[in-house]
Amino acid sequence: MPIYKAPLEDMRFVLHELYDSTALAELPGNAEFTPELIDSVLEEAAKLAETVLFPLNQSGDLEGCTYENGVVRTPSGFKEAYKTFRDGGWTAMGASPDYGGQGMPIPAALMVEEMLCSANVAFGLYPGLSHGAYVALSHAGTEEQKQTYLPNLVSGKWSGTMCLTEPQCGTDLGMLRTRAVPNDDGSYSITGNKIFISAGEHDLTENIIHLVLARLPDAPAGVKGISLFLVPKVLVKDDGSLGPRNGVSCTAIEHKMGIKGSATCAISFDDAKGWLVGEPNKGLAAMFKMMNTERLSVGIQGLGIAETAYQNAVAYARDRIQGRALTGTKAPDKQADPILVHPDVRRMLLTMRAYIEGCRALAGWVARELEILHKSTDDDAKQAADDFSALMTPIVKAMFTDLGFEIASTAVQVYGGHGYIRDHGIEQYVRDARISMLYEGTNGIQALDLVGRKLPQDGGRLLTRFLDPVMEFIESNADNAALEPFLPPLQQALEHVQVATGFIMENAMSNHDEIGAASVDYLRLFGLTALAFVWARMVAIAAPKADEQNGAGQFYRAKVQTAKFFMERLLPQTGALLAAIQSGSATMMEFEDAAF
Repeated sequence: MPIYKAPLEDMRFVLHELYDSTALAELPGNAEFTPELIDSVLEEAAKLAETVLFPLNQSGDLEGCTYENGVVRTPSGFKEAYKTFRDGGWTAMGASPDYGGQGMPIPAALMVEEMLCSANVAFGLYPGLSHGAYVALSHAGTEEQKQTYLPNLVSGKWSGTMCLTEPQCGTDLGMLRTRAVPNDDGSYSITGNKIFISAGEHDLTENIIHLVLARLPDAPAGVKGISLFLVPKVLVKDDGSLGPRNGVSCTAIEHKMGIKGSATCAISFDDAKGWLVGEPNKGLAAMFKMMNTERLSVGIQGLGIAETAYQNAVAYARDRIQGRALTGTKAPDKQADPILVHPDVRRMLLTMRAYIEGCRALAGWVARELEILHKSTDDDAKQAADDFSALMTPIVKAMFTDLGFEIASTAVQVYGGHGYIRDHGIEQYVRDARISMLYEGTNGIQALDLVGRKLPQDGGRLLTRFLDPVMEFIESNADNAALEPFLPPLQQALEHVQVATGFIMENAMSNHDEIGAASVDYLRLFGLTALAFVWARMVAIAAPKADEQNGAGQFYRAKVQTAKFFMERLLPQTGALLAAIQSGSATMMEFEDAAF
């Protein structure tokens, strides 16, 4: 049976030591969120994840959701777990107190989200989509819409979705056909079909609030003619109570590779009553507030699955005996040594660990900047935070989910043949992780966003929000003996980013195909460099404490040793990635279409 234990010590290290959580309490509205309170929240979240959600993960995968006559039922135990989740106030954690939320700082909420994804990513999609709908409505909704819908979304009484994809269009939303015809009462009649709608229909809440992209009758063609509409499954009366069923129906659920406990629905809107959110023909901008929130959440899904896969791989490597260590017997009282002693197994486990801890630290940095963006009163600080979070969103979404899938697959490799068997539960993580590389914009689209939009934006200003702190760190720690082994590889990786960026900027206008083909390599190059930076920062904190001969010393020594492994074994990939970018992709793009 799989195991999961929330990595609270590592989370506290990121929140309190790496990014100084006391600084969060200085932001407006955060005075009560002391490190002690944050720790207590994390501990309670760990209990929920470990004892309520994780036990349903494997059974939910085996049972899946069921569909009958338009009714969708979640796996056994999900309804009771959702009630526990809602009663505990977890749906309100990251929302504004103005609508019944708790206003939890984003870095702490992100750690809770990681636990949910580790424990049961399929379950986590239901409240996750609701929070995304909350973000979109709080940004673009009218005051009446906010007062009617946000308190119920925040409490978890109602849930939310985002309805973009149609059978004929996915990423290219300019081709969508769903129509919105004005009614005399100020509402609109929405007609069309949407597919791949996560949490589009289920039995967890009494109402589902769909945010739907559609076209007005006089809308211009393409993405410039898309508007956003709020379409409830059940209409809401003037007094806030529920009225008749709206013209919204689930016509099917997908039979998926993974996340089977999450209902992925085909939704039909048949003259459904909806209300415009934001301005006409500006729906994509409003929806992107939700989508960017979801992109960061998807990255955390990759991280969460990776953490659980790693924990299980380590446990198996400790228990499974096979062969003897190359350096001599390590367990003379047994027929063979644990496979943990074998170099290839240690390589796999260290690779997993180095990526996971680096990603968690990078996510903590992004979350801190988002908290500043949302709550600071300093306009310059808010602009810097906005720039940085925009730059890093495609990195978090794409690299974290790429690595989540790679790490889940590596966990199967550690198990050997037993990893391929359903009973051990490890193969589920490979299947569950795979979707995260696709939704909210495939990882190739994220790379194009980084290269085509974020790099050139405002003359490269966004990029400086990353480069400047790294260069300042290298310069200020030049005499730090503890960092002597770590700064040269970080410096080299940073130079690789700078050279690759210059190459892309110089060639982008003359050869779009070549740069498009190089974008995925550039995203990985950039992401690895970002991980190298946060690892160096972790070493700066951990190294002075690593000599302590106690449990704490062992914790910090492991940080330094893992950082060393990352710098020596994983970071050198940046050189090969730079070479691939510079060599171009002419052969690939010149290959005749017909030859495929």
